[in-house]
Amino acid sequence: MVGGQPLNGEVKISGAKNSALAILAAAILLPGKTVIRNTPNLLDVKTMLRVLRALGLRAEYSASQPNTVEIWNEDVRHVAPYELVTKMRASFFIIGPILARKGLAKVPLPGGCAIGSRPVNLHLKGLEALGARVEMEHGFVIVSARKLIGTKVYIDFPSVGATETVMMAATLAEGETIIENAAREPEVSDLAGFLNRAGAKITGAGTEEVHIQGVRSLNPVEYRIIPDRIEAGTFMVVAAATGGNLLLKNIIPDHLEATIVKLKEAGLLIDIGSDWLTISVRNGIKATDVKTLPYPGFPTDMQQQFCALLALAQGTSVVTETVFENRFIFVNELKRMGADIKLEGQSAIITGVPFLSSAPVKVSDLRAGAALIIAGLAAKGETQIEDRDHHVERGYENLQKKLMALGAEIKIV
Repeated sequence: MVGGQPLNGEVKISGAKNSALAILAAAILLPGKTVIRNTPNLLDVKTMLRVLRALGLRAEYSASQPNTVEIWNEDVRHVAPYELVTKMRASFFIIGPILARKGLAKVPLPGGCAIGSRPVNLHLKGLEALGARVEMEHGFVIVSARKLIGTKVYIDFPSVGATETVMMAATLAEGETIIENAAREPEVSDLAGFLNRAGAKITGAGTEEVHIQGVRSLNPVEYRIIPDRIEAGTFMVVAAATGGNLLLKNIIPDHLEATIVKLKEAGLLIDIGSDWLTISVRNGIKATDVKTLPYPGFPTDMQQQFCALLALAQGTSVVTETVFENRFIFVNELKRMGADIKLEGQSAIITGVPFLSSAPVKVSDLRAGAALIIAGLAAKGETQIEDRDHHVERGYENLQKKLMALGAEIKIV
């Protein structure tokens, strides 16, 4: 790509990836035909559809309606395929719905992560609290229960995945389940909205305490996924880093509050409507400090994009990561482009430079890919970004097409 040009115009934000993956998994709970609209066309979504098909469901994008997935569910197998689940961590979401439907689920550990790591461990502790037996066998997790019984489930860390896994399993459990210290992310509320539309009885989603009154069965539904707040935030940073002026459509401004606050601190002009906002640069980018936290705090999925932006700020910024380890791996790639960044523990100390310079860089993960694209769009000269594992396509729908419509010069080789 050739950088250094302000990007201007309007962008329609796609459906939320993280909502789509959980809701597709939850479709296992619903018999008959379910229709899910505003589903982004992404590699991760296609992988989840392949997982569902391997479990015996028919699941595919509609041939006639864009961004619509249709799922036919008569029965579900209890064993998930190793080669698919190990590709994508979010595919582990299927464990709760399969257990609730079949009383038995055999699912590989996602992405080869160890059982003691936080995400999987919290999922399984929640299922155990509902009465499931958990065993390990040759890289698979086997959970079984003659009956799931509602109870209080305290989640040690407000993990989105663990909250959603317990919520899905508890939907068909006997009695009431109360999830304490639940994740409050909009995607959790979106999943609850989908399940309630299907006949579940869930209250409190989006707060620290979620109540699920178990029901005997659910019904097929049509549902529309919320807009992707991380895609929206990424395009806001694109406008800021390139000195452009963008109109973002199909957003929920409340979901972007932490990102908006930090961009205003950095000197951006932002005008907010009911389902849109405009963003432009006034007098360059100002340094600001950022600390990632569970929602409604600043999202960890926006941390890397902000590092790219603050590399161009006037002054010194400190970015602290509290949610995930190893999320500063991409910093060395930004430094290749001239960024002045020093790492101290889980913080990056970023001293702004007047400009970034083009360089060949490699993508290590999804949001790192977005950060390097932002840096490349802002940098002088032609930047080559190597993304052999197609990380960016996993989480951004038609990103190249959307950026080119705003004036970006990008070529896929």
